[in-house]
Amino acid sequence: MIDANELRKGTTFILDGELYQVLEYQHYKPGRGNAIIRTKIRNLRTGVTVPRNFLSGDRFEEAPVERRSVQYLYEDGEAFYFMDTQTYDQIHMSADMVGDRAGFFKEGMEVTLTLLDNEVLDVELPASVELEVVESEMAIAGDTATGVSKSVTCETGLKVNVPLFINVGDTIRVDTRTGAYLTRV
Repeated sequence: MIDANELRKGTTFILDGELYQVLEYQHYKPGRGNAIIRTKIRNLRTGVTVPRNFLSGDRFEEAPVERRSVQYLYEDGEAFYFMDTQTYDQIHMSADMVGDRAGFFKEGMEVTLTLLDNEVLDVELPASVELEVVESEMAIAGDTATGVSKSVTCETGLKVNVPLFINVGDTIRVDTRTGAYLTRV
């Protein structure tokens, strides 16, 4: 059993017969009474994210999930395929579960899969990825008081807003949590 005070980002637990993962966690102690644990949790089967408050002392069953480091191989439109780096087994994950994170996958990159009884529940990307710019809007710098940006398309099809000095052929680093441009590499 896991106590509500032990909930941290990434913790997986069972609540009301459903499997949840903690996305955000905040411990709040009012002047009187029990501490309140404010969380944002995601149902790993449906993908629905909900805010939920727990009282200090609430207990949950810890989920027996396994995390595996895998290498991304390819995507065929319906599923994404990964290779376990230790056993060389291929594991697939439906494109629906990947969702809008699909633009961050680059062939050969290392990711972490969360599995429950060999069923893929979630994929954890690195904090940032380096992508090559393959298409860029034409942009002209003018008299501006603030930073101006333009939209570019990366090798994976991901569209990112970048500063005007980024050109086709440049490699950029993109934050996988927000999809924002970080720096030119």
